[in-house]
Order: sequence, then C-alpha cells, then structure tokens
Amino acid sequence: MMWVIILYLLTGVQNMIKLPDPARDSNFSIERAINERRSIRSYQDKPITLKEVSQLLWASQGIVASGKRAAPSAGATYPMEIYLIAGTVEGLKPGLYKYHNKEHSIELVKEGDLRKSVSDRALRQDMILKAPITIIIAAVFERTRARYGARAERYVYMEAGHIGQNIMLQATALGLGTVPVGAFIDTEVKGALGIKEEPLYLYPVGWK
Repeated sequence: MMWVIILYLLTGVQNMIKLPDPARDSNFSIERAINERRSIRSYQDKPITLKEVSQLLWASQGIVASGKRAAPSAGATYPMEIYLIAGTVEGLKPGLYKYHNKEHSIELVKEGDLRKSVSDRALRQDMILKAPITIIIAAVFERTRARYGARAERYVYMEAGHIGQNIMLQATALGLGTVPVGAFIDTEVKGALGIKEEPLYLYPVGWK
C-alpha cells in the first residue's frame, strides 16, 4: 500500500487507485479491430478485470509515446474528463471513478452501483444497466472556448468522437463489446453522477 501513500502525498488526491500498466502493443492488428468493430448492446453476466479497465481508459485519454493524450485535441486544450461507472469489476467496489491520466489512476468520487440510476436517465436503455462498466466522456467547454471562441463547440464534439472511436477499437481488440450512447437526458445524468462537466457520450462495455 506504500504506493497509495506516495500518490496521495504527490497529488493531494484521496481515494486513488493505481491501475495496472496498459499494453502498448499486441497481436491484434488495428485493421482487424476496424474490420470487426460493431455496436454491441447485449452482454454476458460476467465481470471484467481491472487490467481491462486500465486498457480501455488508457485508450481513451491515456498518455502515449508523444507525451500527449491518446486522442487529438484542438490546440491541446483537452476539454475532456473521463469517468467510469463500475458495476462488476474484479477487485473494485461499485461506484463512480474519475480517470487521472498522468498517474494512470482512478479516483473514487461516488460510492454505490449507479447503473440503474443512469440507465433510467438514458431512456431506460438496459445495456447500461447490464454492462459491468460504463465509460463517460464529459466536457469542460470553457477550456477550448477560451482559445477558439464560438468555434470551440465544434472542436469539443469532434474530440468526443476521436475518444469514442479509440474506446470502441480497444474494446474490440480485447474481445469486449460496446456501443456509443448519446440518447440521455443531459441534466439528469449529470445530476445522478454529481459531476460538474457536461456528459457527451456513454459507453457501456461488457463481454459479447
């Protein structure tokens, strides 16, 4: 547990969980991932591991070889924050977690299984209820607006698409299924999660 104490002292953030190191290469080609990717809305009743969570979050906004993030951002303004709704993850209690990419760690920000609450606010789409996790892409528009003004909204939505595609291709390479969910009541999902950022996309992930 020494790493937890060190991380707390370095960042000042409590409830931090260091994720396993992500793989940066595999035998599953990008061509195969593109070819096999499809929207999956039904999942097995089977948990996923912290290693798989780690890989998915790294693909979304993790730090890559360039020292920047896995998805491009207009002017490197990085308006996005990534959250994880954990339902059934081996070794991780249910709750809402925030991804910290520099430390490749997650921070528990809200305890409890939020899947039903969010599913109800996403037009009762049951893939959110049944998936072991849901990854949330949320935005702080002001970060990009400060540089690009009225053009910022377009750039932020583009970036959400870049991140989402990374998540889908990484899920495919791991043998997992996911689907982009944009149909939800924004203010109610935001309230259920208790976050300040604006949720743009929900990605339930589970075993096909």
